Amino acid sequence: MRKSEWSDKQLEELIRQMPKIQDHRDPRDIYQNLSIKKRKLIPWLLPGIATAAAVLLFLILVPNLMDRTNNSFNQAQEKKSLEQTTANKDAGIAMDKEEATSKEGANSGTKEVKLLRTESVKSAIYDDEVGNGKVLTYWIPDQQAQILIPVSTIVSDTGNKSWLTVFAENMASLKEEEWGLSDFYPLNATLELDKNNNSVIVDVPSNHLYGQGSTNETSFINVLQKDIASNSNLRKIEFKTNGEPGIELGNYGTKQEQNIVIDKNHAFLFYYPAGSKLPYLTPTNNTYKDFGTALEAMRADQPENGLKSSLSPSLQIYDVTISDKTLSLSLKDDSTLKDNQLTLYSFEALMLTAKEFGVEKIIVKNSPLTHIGPFDLSKENKVPIAPNLRNIQ
Repeated sequence: MRKSEWSDKQLEELIRQMPKIQDHRDPRDIYQNLSIKKRKLIPWLLPGIATAAAVLLFLILVPNLMDRTNNSFNQAQEKKSLEQTTANKDAGIAMDKEEATSKEGANSGTKEVKLLRTESVKSAIYDDEVGNGKVLTYWIPDQQAQILIPVSTIVSDTGNKSWLTVFAENMASLKEEEWGLSDFYPLNATLELDKNNNSVIVDVPSNHLYGQGSTNETSFINVLQKDIASNSNLRKIEFKTNGEPGIELGNYGTKQEQNIVIDKNHAFLFYYPAGSKLPYLTPTNNTYKDFGTALEAMRADQPENGLKSSLSPSLQIYDVTISDKTLSLSLKDDSTLKDNQLTLYSFEALMLTAKEFGVEKIIVKNSPLTHIGPFDLSKENKVPIAPNLRNIQ
């Protein structure tokens, strides 16, 4: 090979005369391309490492995950089984209660009395239940203000307070609407005993509403009379307005006082509040000449007052006599007397009606059953102290 005839100096001069070559790319692009080319030198390495790590992680976590899954599944199954057992138990109890109340015609619409299939609950108050407490009876209008319903309660720890003070203090605790009755209490008035005149002073404010409409006036006067008559031996009401004698009532005019008339000889029927199958034992507006006539009234409804018959068909009474304040009644030989809630309420309505005619004890003859609820029919049974027990304390 021939040796080049170009000297180094000539070659250097020739290169200087050649056109310049320039790269206009951004340096970051050049670096990126170089980086990509560099990474492509070992394309298999990183995926392999990632795969190996994933396999290792899988081997570590899978047993724990399976244990947790099994535990969660078992816990879920146990919880579901427990909930199902509880639900079945609750459903069974609910069915028992529903069967009892449906069969006996009574349930706890006021949230005050709960009936089970195997128990019957008295409605009235009896002397062995009072103890050291005091029985108070409040007369409350029904929702249509057609009749007055007596509701009684037992108040304890009355101290040396008068019945009127205790009566007034507990008015605000009444739950009339919850019980399915009219919201009437507390009275918009102050009540005070007048011992000199053996009366109750009722003092209303000047803006009272008791004179607006005949229904308000009638309910106000009748409630006061029955409240005082049921809880005391007082026989007169004195009215005041802001301390001044008299009260202005539309149909009555200016009323100074009201004599309390004691009317007895009523029959007790059933009053059912709207949506409830539990009745109140309620006296009729009408009075009757004797117990026999009142007993007949118990067999029929009084739709004009919203009252229903209170004499159960199973309580087939054949004969009644009253002697020495004791009522003796005989049942028919073919009587199908049943020990259930409806019959118990009928028996209590019968005793309250008998009490209206001065009866203090009741004897049942030739009964096919020994008991109606808690009442032992083989013995004398005392009449109630007051109807329709409701707790407010």
